[in-house]
Amino acid sequence: MKALISVSDKTGIVQFAKELEKCGVEIISTGGTYKKLKEEGVKAIEISELTGFPECLDGRVKTLHPSVHAGILAMRSNESHMKQLKDLGIDTIDFVVVNLYPFKQTILKDGVTREEAVENIDIGGPTMLRSAAKNYQDVAVITDPTDYEKVLYELKENGQVSKDTKFYLMQKVFEHTANYDAMICNYIKEQRNDESFPSELTLTYEKVQEMRYGENPHQKGALYKEVGKCEGSLTVAEQLNGKELSFNNINDTNGALELLKEFDEPTVVACKHGNPCGVGSADNIYTAWTKAFNADKTSIFGGIVVVNREITLDVAKEMKEIFLEVIVAPSYEKEALELLQTKKNLRVLLLPNIEKKQKENAYDIKKINGGIIVQTIDSKLLEGYEVVTTRKPTDKELEDMMFTWKIVKYVKSNGIALGKDKQSIGIGPGQVNRIWATKQSVEHAEELIEEGITKGAVLASDAFFPFADCVEEAHKAGITAIIQPGGSIRDQESIDKCNEYGISMIFTGMRHFRH
Repeated sequence: MKALISVSDKTGIVQFAKELEKCGVEIISTGGTYKKLKEEGVKAIEISELTGFPECLDGRVKTLHPSVHAGILAMRSNESHMKQLKDLGIDTIDFVVVNLYPFKQTILKDGVTREEAVENIDIGGPTMLRSAAKNYQDVAVITDPTDYEKVLYELKENGQVSKDTKFYLMQKVFEHTANYDAMICNYIKEQRNDESFPSELTLTYEKVQEMRYGENPHQKGALYKEVGKCEGSLTVAEQLNGKELSFNNINDTNGALELLKEFDEPTVVACKHGNPCGVGSADNIYTAWTKAFNADKTSIFGGIVVVNREITLDVAKEMKEIFLEVIVAPSYEKEALELLQTKKNLRVLLLPNIEKKQKENAYDIKKINGGIIVQTIDSKLLEGYEVVTTRKPTDKELEDMMFTWKIVKYVKSNGIALGKDKQSIGIGPGQVNRIWATKQSVEHAEELIEEGITKGAVLASDAFFPFADCVEEAHKAGITAIIQPGGSIRDQESIDKCNEYGISMIFTGMRHFRH
């Protein structure tokens, strides 16, 4: 038996090769792998001895040879194949152990050139992997070091690797090469600044963890991350305390983080079931926390809290007193972290670059039956606004409008958000009509904070008013300013009603549906 070994990731390869030798397997190798094995005492032969042809073109050509690929691809059960090998003086290769040039590691390096990236596109490796995988009945092909142990166990116990295991290893090959090719394609697309949707879309992600279950206990779940640094993403957060994150934890926390990234000043966002339930901004994080907590003391129970400043001990003391699922912050005071860690089930996450946003051309993907729908992320907040009423907003109202507009962008449609003094005071998410969302936001403000809190507040709507009824409801609540996209054929009715009540209203010309 012969094994051809050529690996970029040399984890465990020396011990694996030595164990193969003990099983009577002859080792053939290439380049740096050959050098490493020889240094460690493995009796390997160099690929050029097999091919009778030297490596050339700076190593670009070394395994692309009939003596390699005929030895891999020959079907042992095919008499014609085996006769041809004998006539050509070619031996079979029974194990192919290959992983590919480090393209991903190369493109992630700071200052990498296009030429360097291209030079790290493997050619011979994928070709050998695909050849061996195609002939899986006769060849065990190993691309993942974690499979070495399984292969050795079967080889030692049975003298061969089972067909089922070879079929499993075949699957691993095509997962590996598909991922590799997709990375290359995405890199080229990015280098070309190509923002078009391709005619064939291939996406690649790396598994971070499997979960106990998905959205519900009868569903399976796993977390994958994009290839790259992913700064500011939950996929790279460090968990400092608590149970494993669930599918719902991750989904809800991601929504809270995306809202938090809209703010530069010290801000706290509390989230429940994918919707913000309390948001507060201030000149210090304790005051911001107080605003977010007081915005909805009921819904924050069992919720997610994300913070864009260091969590101090005084904030941690108050957080400890309520039931929270997840806390995420860029840093923690030592005493604050120690206090939070006394709650063994509380998931405490560290995300140093919490303010980092996604690229504007990043994809937002939703699964539908039989396919996916893809769009670029909603990366814009607004590109300007127009005052459409007689009364212009005061500076204070405008400040609250901008604050509340950020919040409503992340409220499920139909969504309404009320804000006052850089605090969310009422949120109406996910209603089937806009008037219900408006009434709900007012009712929540009155019930959860205090009666009369809506007087002097502002209202933000994620899409236009189809009728003037929302203005009527705002007037009853004492709301003095409204921000909305505009664009309805009935816009004038809402404008007239605002003028009648002395409410200031601005149009952004940009909606933020969130389904």
